[in-house]
Amino acid sequence: MIKQKQQQNSCPGDESGFTIIESIVALVVAAILLTAIAPVIVLSTATRVQARRIELATQAVRTYIDGVRTGSIAPPQTIETLLTNEARNVEDDTEDYLINISKMGVPANSTQLYCFKKNGIIDDPDCSANADNLFYIQAARIIQSSGANDGYRLGIRVYRGDIDFAQDITASDGDTKTTQMTFTGGLGSRQSPLIEMTTDIGSAETSFRALCQRLGVVDGACN
Repeated sequence: MIKQKQQQNSCPGDESGFTIIESIVALVVAAILLTAIAPVIVLSTATRVQARRIELATQAVRTYIDGVRTGSIAPPQTIETLLTNEARNVEDDTEDYLINISKMGVPANSTQLYCFKKNGIIDDPDCSANADNLFYIQAARIIQSSGANDGYRLGIRVYRGDIDFAQDITASDGDTKTTQMTFTGGLGSRQSPLIEMTTDIGSAETSFRALCQRLGVVDGACN
């Protein structure tokens, strides 16, 4: 009886689990699958980060424009005054009227830039570069007439807070757009503006003629 029991115990039975070779094969297959989907995951994450960054930059622009219109933020420096019809080249209206901001040079440093802090506060120009800066706002006003209440065209660019002023900085020039896109395969270029735009700053006393001129219409058609 005892001998028979020992023989039964010595027979191999069904064993659960995986062998070392099977485990290694499973790991290899999993690694191949992860390698295949990794670019998709990276692209999706980068797109979400960039979309959020542009959304925050848009909010910063709105805050800045509201501050300029209400007077809580001082207007930026003037970059150019519109020439009269007699002095300017009428055939080159777009360039002289400066409807776009293609002539606004790129910033060389933080001087004359507004800092949009992580807490939502906008510092006046000449803000210092530090880790609390979420964005740099470059702005310039384009005077269209000499009237005290005629207003101006406001050009705005928004750069990332981690911009390197020691490296080349880009901006749109004429038909060449260099603003960053929401869909990106990486983290985006910190040397290119997130947003470029122009908007009109006027008052209740701004004349129709001044508004018409800022649209690039020749003086005679604005009367």
